This record gives sequence, C-alpha cells and structure tokens, in this order.
Amino acid sequence: MADERPTVAVLTLGCKLNQADSEAIARELGGAGVRVVDRPQRGAEAFVINSCSVTHVADRKARHMVRLARRLSPEARVILTGCYAETAPANIAELTGADAVIPSAEKASIPADILARLAERGDPAAGCPTHVGGGLRTRAFIKIQEGCNELCAFCIVPYTRGREVSVPVERVVQEVRAREAEGVLEVVLTGTQLGNYGRDLGWGVRSGVDPAPDSSRAKWFSAQTSFALRMTESQEQGPRKLLEALLAETSVPRIRLSSLQAQDISPELLRLWDDTRLCPHFHLPLQSGSETVLKAMRRRYIPDEFRRALALVRERVPDAAITTDVIAGFPGETDEDFEATYALCEEAGFAAMHCFPYSRRPQTGAAKMAGHLPAPTRRARLERLLALGRESSERFRRPFLGRTMEVLWEDRTADARWQGLTGNYMRVYTAADVPLANRILPTRLVGIEGNEMSGEVRSEAMVYR
Repeated sequence: MADERPTVAVLTLGCKLNQADSEAIARELGGAGVRVVDRPQRGAEAFVINSCSVTHVADRKARHMVRLARRLSPEARVILTGCYAETAPANIAELTGADAVIPSAEKASIPADILARLAERGDPAAGCPTHVGGGLRTRAFIKIQEGCNELCAFCIVPYTRGREVSVPVERVVQEVRAREAEGVLEVVLTGTQLGNYGRDLGWGVRSGVDPAPDSSRAKWFSAQTSFALRMTESQEQGPRKLLEALLAETSVPRIRLSSLQAQDISPELLRLWDDTRLCPHFHLPLQSGSETVLKAMRRRYIPDEFRRALALVRERVPDAAITTDVIAGFPGETDEDFEATYALCEEAGFAAMHCFPYSRRPQTGAAKMAGHLPAPTRRARLERLLALGRESSERFRRPFLGRTMEVLWEDRTADARWQGLTGNYMRVYTAADVPLANRILPTRLVGIEGNEMSGEVRSEAMVYR
C-alpha cells in the first residue's frame, strides 16, 4: 500500500550541530505524522535546507540545494535556514527561489510553519512517525551547547550562531533517555565549543571575560585569552560533569563527543574513558602547525601544547582515533609555516584529516588581514595535505586488520552491503545477508581500502558494553 502521508525533505549541509538541529525538526514533523526523508525527493511538499557557511564552497552548495529543490518540486515550500541564512545577501530568496529564509535562532519555528502550510493546502499530516533516512534510531545527534565566544580570526560561526549557550545537564539527560527509549544505541553530543560547556551556567570564575556588547574584537579576544591563562581545574568541569551524569543516569551503549579543543584535554577528563561506553574517538582541530599562524588565527594553544594533548589521549585511551581539521593557505602563511603544519600532521598520525583551503569570510578578522595567498598556492598546499590525510588514514587502520571489534551496524548501502561504525570511528562494510540494522556486533576486520574497511560479523548475539 502506497504511503500517502505528505513528504518533507530535511537536507543537512555542514557540521554535526546542524545534524542535531535537523534531527529535532525531523522528529517534530515525524511526530505529527509527516513522512520525513533526508535527501532531495521529487514531489516533496516541502524542503528544509539546513545550510553551512564555513567556506564560500558551502555557500555555493546551499544555493545549489535550494535551486535543486525548486526544480524537483516547483510547488513545494522551500525553506533555507542555518548559517548561510545569516550571511547570505538580502535578496537570496529571490536569487534562489526559496520561499523563506529563517535565521538559526528561529529554526524551532520551522515544523509549525510547514504543518500550517500543509493544512492550508488540504494535506493534513496523518499516520505514524518516521525517522530521517531510517538512521535516527541508530545514532542520534544531541545538541548540548551552541554559540562561540572565541572569535578565531578565520571563523564566521560566532556571527552566525551567537554567544555560547549551554543546555542544562538535566535536559541533556532527559534527551538521551528519550532517544534511548526509541532504540538509539549511540548518541553524539554536539556543540560549537564543547570544551566550554557549562561556563555560561556559572561553572568556574568568568570575571572580566564578558565585555560590553559594543566592545571591539581585539578587546573581546584579549579577555578570552586572559581567561584561558587563568583557567583552573575547577573551570574545565563542565564536560566532565555532563559525561559523569550521562554515564550514571543513562544506559545508552555508546556516547560520542563531536569535537574538543587541544586545551580541553586533561588527565581528569580522560579518566572518564575508563568507562568503555565513551567512544575512543577525539576530534581535535589543529588548523595549523605553525605557532606564528596559530597566533594570527587567535587559537588558544601552540603546537607543543597540541602535541601534549595527543600524547595524553594516546596514553590514557588505547586504540583512540584522533581526527582533525586543517586550513591550507591562511593569510600570511609562508612556505616554512606550511611545512611546519605538514610535519606536525605527519607526526600526529591522524585517523582522518578534514582539510580546507582558507576561505575569506565576511566580518571575520582574517578577511581584513594582509597577505592573502593566491588560489593556486592554497590549492597546491591543500592537495599535499589531502594526500597526507589519505596515507595517514590508511596507516591508522592497518594495525586493526585481523582484530575483532564491536560495530554498530546502521543500514544498507546502494550496493546492498551493510555499513556501520566501530567505537573509534572506523567505517566498516560487510556483505552479510542477515538483518544487521541497529545492532552492535563483534566483527572481524579483514580488509582495508583507503578510508573503508571490510568485516565479517562473528556472532548474531547483540553486544552491550
């Protein structure tokens, strides 16, 4: 029998924080009986494009997605939201054909907007809830913090996401329990600055950190740097307090952090990974291996401090995957600066490297800097980093060949293989012809090709840690 429910496509570009926002929109629509899909679909009654604006390429993808939605369903309601909605030209709706451009702060209004339009068109939502792409009940992205006070010179996020706001611990616990009740086996805690979680809730001393609203970027950054120098152990308790509560008050088999900064890593935090429910995966953005460039970027660490964070993780959390972000061609980056970045990345042995050419973003400090590099130089440096990233990823995976590891199996791919993730974020595929969806099973890793691994499921028994 054909599914007659109205269809809404919720399309996500960019970070895990956007994925969490999209899941919240999809969950509310699904609860009202709407069929929700996570890919462009011809004939959909509405599209939500949750956009990114971290680079000019991300902006272009958002515009393309809006136009694609309009071509697929000329009569659909097309809503553009997310970070690009904050930075796009005033006439972006007219340029792309979007019906509405909704700022990030107003994303919560989107489901009501769509349901109202469906009712106006005589398409009342009716039926059972559905999940985005069928994957919502396997892994859930939960937003615990939003906004950023750091003002890194290259980053537009403080202008698109605003100041730091943390979700109280008790609400995060309730959200995890709710997702667990739906059958979710892994929750991914997302935020712009997870290491700063809880500071706006009064944990730790913040005297002199928050400048007046009209303060200059330089004064704001100075205050942030001063705060970093004064940090004590009690002031980094936010992430620890949250993780301790989740480990004590929930039983979801896997808890994963989306990202931390090098300065967030401490022995006290890493002791929590003695509980193997915490996934041994740490995303630590490097951005540059040059102290000169890091200072220009307004990052709060130097290369040696990043190295110390790497060493701490590897000492305390065996088999941990450490992934990173790197920018190629920041303004003023010399050949020597780039070689320092390349050398540190080679030394670090990252499990994955997300590499980007520097992209000038409006309103950011770097946009006004001297020494912007020509595109061919940025591209050449990016290509070297991408090649290193491929080599580094394979080197990380090779020692796991022949080992049996727990894999959370998600869904089938287009070629009918099952795909899933190990706790340390290795993507694994298998040709098993038995149902594996949403099961954690011991799997022997038998092959490797670039970023992919092949595995053989060793048992049909569900495995909980």
